[in-house]
Amino acid sequence: MKNLNPTVIICALLIGASPSYAASPEGAPSTMGDSTNEAATDASDMAEGEVRKVDVENQKITIRHGTIKNLDMPGMTMVFQVMDPAMLGKVKAGDKIRFRAEKANGAIVVTDIQPEK
Repeated sequence: MKNLNPTVIICALLIGASPSYAASPEGAPSTMGDSTNEAATDASDMAEGEVRKVDVENQKITIRHGTIKNLDMPGMTMVFQVMDPAMLGKVKAGDKIRFRAEKANGAIVVTDIQPEK
């Protein structure tokens, strides 16, 4: 029997031991309807920010935001695309908001906006 490359053996063992997930198009594991996980991400994935500019024509919003935990992004001011242009009608420049942003098709997209009360 020939000597097997240790790297090949380790890789084969790791591949066999890895959990299998139904992946989303972005490659993230899918929860496949797990409502307990969905409820947990609702509050924890929301970042705080202040609307600096709303660009309805181009479906973009500029937000000065704190840390976006699910994207491992520090606070900064940034222009985001929005998933649903109707969200832009809920806010105006100067509004304090909570929002969710996710990576989609190579861009960071705001998927939810909640004005602060």
